[in-house]
Amino acid sequence: MEFTVALLREAASRAVNCTPATSGVDVPDVLRSFTAIPKSYRVGQERAEDECPLSCICARDSGTVTCRDNEDTELPGDIPAWATTLILRGNNISTLPGGAFSSNNGTKLKLTTLSLSHNGIMVIEADAFTGLPRLRLLDLSHNRLVYISDRAFHSLQELRSLYLNDSLLALAVAQLSNALHGDILCNLHRLELSGNRLKTIPISRLDAFNLHTLVLTNNSIENIGKENVSSLYRQKQVRVYLSLNPFRCNCELESFYFWLKNSSQCVDAARLLCAEPDAKKGIPIERLRSEDVDCLNENLEAVSYVFLGIVLALIGIVFLMVLYLNRRGIKRWLNNIRDACRDQMEVYHYRYEQDSDPRLANVAV
Repeated sequence: MEFTVALLREAASRAVNCTPATSGVDVPDVLRSFTAIPKSYRVGQERAEDECPLSCICARDSGTVTCRDNEDTELPGDIPAWATTLILRGNNISTLPGGAFSSNNGTKLKLTTLSLSHNGIMVIEADAFTGLPRLRLLDLSHNRLVYISDRAFHSLQELRSLYLNDSLLALAVAQLSNALHGDILCNLHRLELSGNRLKTIPISRLDAFNLHTLVLTNNSIENIGKENVSSLYRQKQVRVYLSLNPFRCNCELESFYFWLKNSSQCVDAARLLCAEPDAKKGIPIERLRSEDVDCLNENLEAVSYVFLGIVLALIGIVFLMVLYLNRRGIKRWLNNIRDACRDQMEVYHYRYEQDSDPRLANVAV
């Protein structure tokens, strides 16, 4: 087969230069032999030169392969070896199975950027990204993840940026902390988790990573716990985004409040607003007074109310005891008042009868 292709190339060269062939084979013979080449081989040669998956757009100069809005249910299996950026968007890929990128028609991938946003992905199985040792950016935003394996991101030691914006449903939120291993993602610099209804930071130990940027905007975070605040104090290089969260501005916010006042790590600190209680709703956290989040003051105020209640109860008990001990004297006093009132009413009644009867009035005269 290789000999036939070589003869074909020689014949074409001679035809261009208008010189006779020296190989001892006529051009018609070569053409006839070319027609004997299997069609699959010729298509394979053409495909090898093109190296772009069907329904995708390739830009070899930038190393980018883009497959958009094709409603494909599976990942393309013929990604060219020269590709460094793969963008799959607007498809219908519900599951990323284990080894999804490890078998690519025998071609080792050199991807450094992988975008899988808006694909309706629901499941990421263990070792889904095996075969991508050079991957530095992974975008899984705007999917519907319900399951993330604990080993979902294994083999991604070179990953620098991970985007999971608007992707996590309730079950996946609970699984995320187990999937984010500091020993695997030790080089992770940027983590974006915006719009996922998170109530806490899903990373137990920030110092296990090499994070520079953590985006947690538009979630359901009411407070940042003391452990996370302590980690943020230690990780001075981390820049955090926390706007559009419903913060509860009570004394439990104290440690976070003082970190916010004394640190410049929260880039959007001026945009953090209180959502509760109603008296502080809409007030920027930075404008709160220290006594507004002072647990000691709040506890003292609660204790004072309790003490006042106890004092009033004691006064009431003493008053009732006095009444009980003097019940006989009080009874005599009430009877005397009743008798006096009765006598007075009789006098008034007698005078009223005299005034109302003219005959009695004449008799009186």
